[in-house]
Amino acid sequence: MGEWKTQKNWEVEEADWNDTEKGREYKNFWFYKRPKGINIDITHRCPLECPSCQRQTEFLNHGKKVHGYDLDLSDIEKLAKYYHQFNFCGQLSDPVHHPKFIEMLKILRRYDCKTIIHNASTFKSMKWYIEAFKAYPENAKWIFAIDGLPEESHKYRINQDGPKMFQILLEAKKHLHLTPSWQFIIFSYNEHNVEKAKQMAFDNGLGFIEVQSSRWSSKDDPLIPKSQKYRLDTKR
Repeated sequence: MGEWKTQKNWEVEEADWNDTEKGREYKNFWFYKRPKGINIDITHRCPLECPSCQRQTEFLNHGKKVHGYDLDLSDIEKLAKYYHQFNFCGQLSDPVHHPKFIEMLKILRRYDCKTIIHNASTFKSMKWYIEAFKAYPENAKWIFAIDGLPEESHKYRINQDGPKMFQILLEAKKHLHLTPSWQFIIFSYNEHNVEKAKQMAFDNGLGFIEVQSSRWSSKDDPLIPKSQKYRLDTKR
């Protein structure tokens, strides 16, 4: 049986390895050369009322104003000089509702920043979306939230027009170099349609992202899927 190593042994070995040529290359890559990315909320705006969203649970349900503000374009320009990947996955907002989001995309295109946009709101016009897709078609990945078949997504995404979102997805594919994706959070009302939705996505040349949530109000939350295979709490 090998000798048990103490924490001090590990620290000495790590320090010795870090001082080798291979160790220095590894450290330089991860700390200096790897692409630096940021996940950012750029506004406080979203017209949807998804019940498990922090907008509702932490703010609006308690009569509080949602935190945040519209980030200035000059701030995005500064960030783009340092970060090479931007993930607009709003925790309190939908990025398309920043008043100057299209201008932001143009800035990121100029700096060749990899960009991921998560969108659930459908309040913008198709004309607006086409302009946004054309603002940065090369390296912007769009992910659209449709939780269920398009006609049932509004059951969780309150105020969303699911059929319109699906049409936006199809339109995105015409303009973007990166395949847009359909993100599907599994709930009790849509779990029987997961495979059907997945096939719809593949039939139209779209990506499909299946998400199992853990944001439940209680163990009796009516949105919790009935099937064990779609429940994270049964996999721990």
